[in-house]
Amino acid sequence: MSTAITLFGIPNCDTVKKSRAWFDQAGVAYHFHDFKKQGVPEADLRQWVKALGWEALVNKKGTTWRKLDEATQAGITDAETAIALMLSNSSVIKRPVVVKGSHISVGYSPEKW
Repeated sequence: MSTAITLFGIPNCDTVKKSRAWFDQAGVAYHFHDFKKQGVPEADLRQWVKALGWEALVNKKGTTWRKLDEATQAGITDAETAIALMLSNSSVIKRPVVVKGSHISVGYSPEKW
């Protein structure tokens, strides 16, 4: 099992910037996966949903969610509809997603890293 850390997100997100700075200052090596340039890896997304639940991954407090029409928001009712939304619009994924082996965390949480 790999012990490499991957930080998934988008580079202009303040929470991603803060997280990357924390890793850099702590001297912890990590790989950055840019959703905007590299897309959302569906197999990984499905693993995250299985481990954490889709509710933990869909950022309902963010601008992207608020810009969705009510019908689209109301249509997100289960893992499959949430996965489809996250694959089509990566900005709705709560960030960062940090993966180390089988450990997955969402958001800025140095205590978990």
